[in-house]
Amino acid sequence: MDLSRLVDEALREIDTAVDENALIQVRARVLGKQGALSLQLRELGTLAPEARAARGKDLNDAKMRIEAAATARLEALRATASATRLASERIDVSLPACGPSLGHMHPVRRVESELIEIFAGLGFEWVDGREVETEHYNFDALNIPADHPAREMQDTFFVRPGVVLRTHTSPVQVRTMEKRKPPLQVITTGRVYRHDKDTSHSPMFHQLEGFLVDDRATFVELKGVLYAVLRSLFGQNVEMRFRKNFFPFTEPSGEIDIRREGSWGGRWMEILGCGMVHPNVLRNVGYDPDLCQGFAFGMGLDRIAMLKYGIDEIRVLFENDQRVLERF
Repeated sequence: MDLSRLVDEALREIDTAVDENALIQVRARVLGKQGALSLQLRELGTLAPEARAARGKDLNDAKMRIEAAATARLEALRATASATRLASERIDVSLPACGPSLGHMHPVRRVESELIEIFAGLGFEWVDGREVETEHYNFDALNIPADHPAREMQDTFFVRPGVVLRTHTSPVQVRTMEKRKPPLQVITTGRVYRHDKDTSHSPMFHQLEGFLVDDRATFVELKGVLYAVLRSLFGQNVEMRFRKNFFPFTEPSGEIDIRREGSWGGRWMEILGCGMVHPNVLRNVGYDPDLCQGFAFGMGLDRIAMLKYGIDEIRVLFENDQRVLERF
């Protein structure tokens, strides 16, 4: 093909290329290894020396014109594509802005904070505790020896022999009493773990534990504290009743049920366990049960949140569904 014609056709195809892919195909047909111009460049060796220089200059000038035109067209195509994309992604600044989504406390944390504040008003101090515990603090020191049937009541996660994920917050009670002497008024809150899962139970849940130890603590005072707390939490019209129960670390032991008109279908709902600290627990921390006594209580924060906010399944509290959490 005549070189002048070859260049004109190449420049025309380059100028009309609609996208980068079409431009690549034009370059391949002209400048590729088997391209029309490349084939003519390879034929230079067959020419006489005096004709080779002039032909080589013409071919090289043609190649440079085609490459320059291809480069310019590529830049133009990319600029057009960028402008089109920017136009499609343009933000209409005249539209009303979407306000930021405001965070808020999780229902369990709200209940926890409210209870800590209520107990602080009654003179109770909040302390923290570890979630990975030894069997000694989780069971033995709380009057639950290895052969005690109460161990079968708690399906335990073992980290390694002798070390467990705590099944209740009661180990904090033991550790605190080991370090300090009466009088004590302490509460603790935190995660606990049991191998249990259904609509009302989770393998991980939250508890609040409280205890008071001095030289004259009585069951009457225990009832007074819990009545004050539950009425602050659920309202003055809440009804409460005590039932006897068994816990290895308290004696006597009891549970409290609550009922409120217009709530929970009018049913009595179990809310917490309590009792007088067992003398063996006092002995295990170095206290003399003849010189001091105390009471303790524990409640599930998740259960309280479910009752307070009308949540039917405990799983709702841990699924992090924004639509659910925004209700609170």
